[in-house]
Order: sequence, then structure tokens, then C-alpha cells
Amino acid sequence: MSKNHRGSGIRTLPAHGRGTCAICGKDAVKVLWEKEINGETVKICKICNAVLKNKARTEARVAKSAAAEASAPAESAEAPAEEPAAETAAE
Repeated sequence: MSKNHRGSGIRTLPAHGRGTCAICGKDAVKVLWEKEINGETVKICKICNAVLKNKARTEARVAKSAAAEASAPAESAEAPAEEPAAETAAE
């Protein structure tokens, strides 16, 4: 099958969607993704978009594990109370 319409969405953009990335500063790359950075909407490249997305996913994962650890010490506080009883039974 032919691929006649590939990229047809960016043909109407100035310079066919190419420009300078606001984050990494690369020139003549496709800057098709708009992100809000410091209260300003800027266009960024595909690589910088992926970096920001992965960074957000990592931060969410860390926050989730920190929340799980915060609830875990309450449960682990009960476990040391049981261990000394086991030691006295072994003597």
C-alpha cells in the first residue's frame, strides 16, 4: 500500500513543523509537542517530550512507594513486639 498521506498534518505548519527545541536547543528538528514550562507554553522535540513524560512517571512511582513505606512502619512496629516473646520461649 502507498503511504501518500504520511506527514500530511504537518505540511501546513510553518517550516513543516521544524524549528528549535526550547529545552535542548537542537535546531531543525520537529517541534510538534507543546508543553507548559515555567508558566509559558513552548514547543519541544520528541526526545524532550519523552524525557519529561518518563520523569513524571518516575516521580509518581517514587511517591507511591514512599506512601507505601509510610504505612509499613506502623505494621512493622507490631512485629518486634512479637520477636522477644519468641526468644524467651526458646530459652
